[in-house]
Amino acid sequence: MSMFSTGILVLTGPLHTLPLRIAPVLSSASQLVERTLYVHLHPGLNLGSGTQPRPVFIPPVVELSTLITRLYNNAANVCGHLDVRVLLTNVGAYSAAIGENTIPNSPFPTPQPLSHSPEVVLTDFALQDLGQSHQVSQCLQKYTGYCYVCSPKLHSVLLHPELPELEGKEEGTKEPEERVQPEPLETYSDVVVGGTFDRLHGAHKTLLDISCLLANRRFVIGVCDQAMLKKKVLKDLIEPYGLRVQRLQEFLQDTKPSLQVEIVPLHDPFGVSVVDPLLQCIVVSEETRKGGEAVNKKRIENGLSTLVLHEIQLLKDAHHTETEEEKISSSSLRSRLLGTLLTPPEDTSRLPPLPYVIGLTGGSGSGKSSIARQLEALGAVRIDCDKLGHEVYQPGTAAYRRVVEEFGSDILNEDKTINRRALGTKVFGNQERLKALTDIVWPEIALLVKNIISQARENGKQVCVLDAAVLLQAGWTDMVHEVWVTIIPEDEAVLRITERDGVTTEDALRRLQSQWSNTKQIEHANVVLSTLWEPEVTQKQVLKAWNLLQKRIQPRP
Repeated sequence: MSMFSTGILVLTGPLHTLPLRIAPVLSSASQLVERTLYVHLHPGLNLGSGTQPRPVFIPPVVELSTLITRLYNNAANVCGHLDVRVLLTNVGAYSAAIGENTIPNSPFPTPQPLSHSPEVVLTDFALQDLGQSHQVSQCLQKYTGYCYVCSPKLHSVLLHPELPELEGKEEGTKEPEERVQPEPLETYSDVVVGGTFDRLHGAHKTLLDISCLLANRRFVIGVCDQAMLKKKVLKDLIEPYGLRVQRLQEFLQDTKPSLQVEIVPLHDPFGVSVVDPLLQCIVVSEETRKGGEAVNKKRIENGLSTLVLHEIQLLKDAHHTETEEEKISSSSLRSRLLGTLLTPPEDTSRLPPLPYVIGLTGGSGSGKSSIARQLEALGAVRIDCDKLGHEVYQPGTAAYRRVVEEFGSDILNEDKTINRRALGTKVFGNQERLKALTDIVWPEIALLVKNIISQARENGKQVCVLDAAVLLQAGWTDMVHEVWVTIIPEDEAVLRITERDGVTTEDALRRLQSQWSNTKQIEHANVVLSTLWEPEVTQKQVLKAWNLLQKRIQPRP
C-alpha cells in the first residue's frame, strides 16, 4: 500500500482498553504515514451499526490524561520519526462548550482545518463481519469529514489491531454496574507552563496536551530565551525563539483551537506566573515541582493566590545513551544531531565530484584539529591550513615579498624570516591593517589548497578535509562540498586555551570574542560536531559523521 504524508487516526476502543492496544495500533499506522499523524479520540464509536455516527463531546477524565501520556510514550518508542499530535477539540464538558453558533452537543460546528491536510484516515475499529469493510470505510470517511478539513481524495484504512489478552476476566464480559465510573479531571480557567520547547518532542506534547485538557479558557506558555538558555547543553543548536514560538502556535491551533493561547518570552525562572492574578494552575513534572513551589512562594509574596500544581509523568527515553538523560529531553535530541546532516549542501556542481572536500572549522580550543586527525585516520586527506599559512611566509614566496613591502623590513628576523609576533603587533586591533595582511596571505593559501586537492584527485582519493580556522572568514567555502563546524561552550574553550597556551582568562576571552561565534558559524554549517565530552564520545560522533558521509557520496545507480 502507498505511503501518505499526513494521516489521522480515529481511536474507537473503550478508554480502559486503549492503553493496552495503542502500541500495535501506532506501529501499524507508521507503516502507512511518513510525516504527521493526528490522533482523534472517540472511545466507543460504532462505525458498523448502519447509522452514520457524528462527533460528540468526550468528558475530560483522569483516564484520558493517562492515555495521552501512554500514547506519546509509545509513539516515541515505535514511531519516533512521526510527528504525532493528539487532538482535543472534541474533549470538554458539554454545557461549557455550547455557544450561540454551536450545534448542540457537537464539538465541530464546521470542519476544523489542520496545519497539514490528512490524506488518509485510519482506525482501530474492529469489524464483526469482514463483509462490512466497505460500509465501515465509507462511514469512517464521512465521520472524519464532519470533524476536519481533509484532502479531497481521502483514503481510509482499517488497521484491525490484535488486542492483547487481558489478565483474568475479560473486560467485555463485565456487567455495566461492575465497571468503575471514570474519575472526572479537575479543570481550570487559566493554566500556565514554562519550558524551552526546542524541537517539539513527545514530552513537550504530553505537557501541552494535558495542559490543554486542564485549561477551559486561557493557556499561558513561558518560552525560555536569552539568559535562560545560557546553561543549556549545546545551546547553540537550540532553535531560534521565533521558530519555537511558531511551532508551538501551530501545534496548539491543531490541538485545541478554542483556547486563548498566550506565548511570552521567559527571561527568568518565574516570568508571568508570579504576577498574573487570573492564573489558577501550573503544570509541572516531578523534576520541575520545586520550581512550581517556588512560583507559589513568590505569588504569596506578591499578594496573589497560590496555583494548583498538576504533576505529570516524565517520559522515559528507550533510546538514550550513557551520556544522555534517561528521560526524553531536548538536550538528548540535540546531542543526536551531532554528526548528522543538519542542512543539505548548496549546489556544488561547479566542483569536481571527487575528491569530496569537507571544510572543517571551529573556534580556538574547539578540538577541530583533533577531529581532522580522526578523519585522516579514517581515510581522508587532511589539508592543514595553519601549516600552509607558515609556508606562504617563507622567504622567496610571493606572499613574503608583498608582506615585507606592505609592513616594512622591521618585521624580519636576523635570518630574514618574518617575525610573526612583530607582524601581529602591527595588525592587532587594526581592522584595516589586518585586512591588508589577509588580502595577501589568504589567496596564496587557497592556491596551495587547490594544488593539494588536485594531487589527491590524481591519486584517486575520495575525501579531503580542509582543516581551516578561517574557512568562513576567508571565503574558502567555494572550494568545499560541505562545511563542518566544531563547537564547545565558551567557558570550556577558555579553560582549554589557558591550559594549552599559558595565557590569562582575559586574553583567552579576547581571542574568542575576536572570532566568529558558535551561532554564526552554525548558520553556515552542514554538519556540527562537539568535543565537549570524553574522547570516546567524540570518536563515535566522528565515525557516525564519516559513515553518513560515505552514504552521501556513493554514486547512485
